[in-house]
Amino acid sequence: MIDLLLAMIFGVLLGTLYFGGLWWTVKKAVKSIRPLSWFICSLLLRLGSIMSGFYFVAGHDWEKLLACLLGFVTARGFFIRFTGLPEQHGVRHAP
Repeated sequence: MIDLLLAMIFGVLLGTLYFGGLWWTVKKAVKSIRPLSWFICSLLLRLGSIMSGFYFVAGHDWEKLLACLLGFVTARGFFIRFTGLPEQHGVRHAP
């Protein structure tokens, strides 16, 4: 049980890294002369780190992978709620 909790916590950290990096990239790319370079490099870096993190956490255990993924999705929800970005720009999520 402790292993699953640690996997979920690590998933939250991975989600924070991923979505925080995405938020930072969008802020930088909007002001850049070459936004496509920002988005491509950021995507490769974020995906590489997330996939490595999932592989490291899960090992050969699908339950740890699922717990890590749950933490990742939870971090997304927290990130949306605390940044308030969708409400500021009138963006609504599908139900």
